[in-house]
Order: sequence, then structure tokens, then C-alpha cells
Amino acid sequence: MDKTDSELLETIAGLHDIPEGSFNIRKNGKLLARNSTADIEIVPKKDKDGIDIIIKPGVVNKSVHIPVLLTVGDFRETVYNDFYIGEGADVTIVAGCGIHNDACGDAEHDGIHSFYLEKNAKVKYVERHYAAGDGTGKKSFDPVTNIYCKENACFVMESTQLGGVTSTDRKTYARLGKRAQLIVKEKILTDGEERAVTDFKVELEGEHSRADIVSRNVAKGKSVQSFGSDLIGKSECFGHVECDGILLGEARIVSTPKIDAVSPEASLVHEAAVGKIAGEQLLKLMSLGLTEQEAEDAVIKGFLN
Repeated sequence: MDKTDSELLETIAGLHDIPEGSFNIRKNGKLLARNSTADIEIVPKKDKDGIDIIIKPGVVNKSVHIPVLLTVGDFRETVYNDFYIGEGADVTIVAGCGIHNDACGDAEHDGIHSFYLEKNAKVKYVERHYAAGDGTGKKSFDPVTNIYCKENACFVMESTQLGGVTSTDRKTYARLGKRAQLIVKEKILTDGEERAVTDFKVELEGEHSRADIVSRNVAKGKSVQSFGSDLIGKSECFGHVECDGILLGEARIVSTPKIDAVSPEASLVHEAAVGKIAGEQLLKLMSLGLTEQEAEDAVIKGFLN
């Protein structure tokens, strides 16, 4: 790996080098490095680009890294990754993609990820998207995440996009069984002419299933963000969606909720708040010696943490 590869890998996956354990690292449409272990097997698909990640039952305190690097322009790929998490397993999966585009041609990575959690399984899924480069070509991501949780399974998703992405269209679908849980923490920062679309659809099928989705968004410049959520309660369940946004410059944020209580026992809640940074927050920080820009950056950093 060269310096650009290393910087991207550290930003999106927290790695300084090739990790230990199970991993699959992809660069510019080709395999860069892969390793399987006795607990977590990574198998390339035969019919299309992508891999199957098979986590055996009862595996705990293990992690798998599957980052993607793009360092060329005029390139687009779609990758299909399926995750099979055995009963009682408890693992961390670190994904995400980094693009560095210095060309005039567009660069785009679309990851189609499907997770199948058996009974009592738990997954912490960390997804980071980041883009850089001085080229005029676009830097785009259109990820799709499908989540299927059986009884008492838990899926925790931390999704972060904090800079440089020209456009993104994120779609997340989840179907939750009895006492299954979905917890999502999303953070998105856009600037300039960037566009970001996020759509969640969650079906709470099983009794006492639960979904808690929190999205924090900062839109700067003339960027536009759109957040949509569709909660469908089919049993005695609880679903909560919260979208909080900060607007700066001429930016725009649109939040569109949809709640469908199929069962009278379903409890579904949506909260949304969008506004600018309060002037008193900036004044207080500036009284401590910060410039207006430093104060603004401090407020945004705290909001997105």
C-alpha cells in the first residue's frame, strides 16, 4: 500500500496496516488482501463481485474488517457482501469505503450488504464513508444494508459520513423477529454542492421487537440532505426515530417520517428538529477566546460526537 492507501485505511477502518484475524481489503475493484480464521470464514462469490462472511455459532469478542479503497477516476463498482452470523455469536464488523479521486472522471462504490442474524446473535456494524482528492470527478456512494434478525438478535449500526462525498443514496431495510433489536446511530456532514439521501424501512414483526434510530446531520454551503423513515409495527413493539439537523449557509435538510401501526399494540415515535446554531452558543465560546469559525467548528464537533 502507498501513503494514500494507508491514510484512507486509517480514516475509514482505524487501521494502520494489514490487520490480524479475518479481513478482506479491496482496492480499485481487485482484492488487495484477505484472511480467514477458524471462527470467521470469508468466501468469494462465484456469480458476482462480493464475498460471503460466515461467522460460526458461539463466536464472541472477534472482529472482521472489510474496507474498500478507490484511488482512480472513471470507475464504478457494485459489490455484494452477505454476512451469516451464527446463533449466540457476538462480533464487530468494520466496513466502509474511502475514495481519493484526483481525476476528472467519476468514482463510485456501491456496497450491497445483507446480514442474517440467528437467534441470540449480536453484531456491531461500523460503517464509515470518506472522500478526498482534487479532481473534478464525483466521489459517490450508494450503499444498501439489509438486516434480518431472528429471535432475541441485536444489530447495532454506527454509520458515519464526515466529509468530501459528492453524493450518496443510503437505503437500510430491517426485519425484526421476536425480542430482536435494531439500534442505529448515523452521522452525516455535507458541504458545498453535496447531496445526501438516507432512507430507513423497518418492519417490527416479532413481539417485543424494538428499533431505535438516531440521525444527526450537519449541512453546510449549498448542500442538501434528505432523511426518510418508514416504521411498520406488526405486533406489540416499540419503534423510535429521531432526526436532528444543523443548517449553515444556504443548505437544506428535509425529514420525512412515515409510521404504520398495523397492530394496535405497536408504539411508534418520530422526532425531528432542524435549525441553525444558537447565537448564544457561539458568543459563549467566543468569550473563551475562540474565533467565530473555531466556535462554529466546536459546536458541530460536539453535535456529531
